[in-house]
Amino acid sequence: MPSTNHTIAQCACGSVEIDVYGEPILGAACYCDDCQKGARQLEALPGASQLMGADGGTDLLLFRKDRMKCSKGSDFLRDYRITDGSPTRRVVATCCNSAMFLDFQKGHWFSAYRARFGNNAPPIQVRIQTKYRPESRSTSNEIPEYKSYPLKFITKLMVARIGMLLGQ
Repeated sequence: MPSTNHTIAQCACGSVEIDVYGEPILGAACYCDDCQKGARQLEALPGASQLMGADGGTDLLLFRKDRMKCSKGSDFLRDYRITDGSPTRRVVATCCNSAMFLDFQKGHWFSAYRARFGNNAPPIQVRIQTKYRPESRSTSNEIPEYKSYPLKFITKLMVARIGMLLGQ
C-alpha cells in the first residue's frame, strides 16, 4: 500500500481502526432504497449512531479495496445484509455498533461511512440515486445531484479499477 496520505477510520469507542491510503475515489451521498433500508437496519442496533442524514442520504467515501485494511479490532467486525443473498455487506464494529463500511462484493471498492473519519473527512462531491430521496426532504443546491449514477461516478470507478490492475 502507498504510504502517503494515510488516514484512519475509527469506530465510536476507538476499538476498531481501518487504515486508508490515498484519496477517496469519490465522496457521495447515496439515496438508493438499499442504502436507506440498510441504514435503518444498522441504526436500530443498540447504541448505534444515525447514518442517514435529515434528507435521507447516506454519506460515503469510496476507496479502492487495495487501499483499506483493518489495523485494529478486526474481531469486532460483523457483516449485515439486507437479505441473505445480497451482494452488499454492511460491516459494523460490534463493540459500539458503529457502521464502518459497505462492501459491494462484486466491485473493487469499499464505501466507508464518512462519519468514521470524524472532522478530517473529505467532502461529499455528488448526491446519487436521488430518485429514491423522500419527496418531503430537500438538500442544499451546492452539491450536484443525479437521479441515478452519473458518468463522472462510473468514470472514477473505472479509472480506479485500471489503476489497481496496473498496480498504481
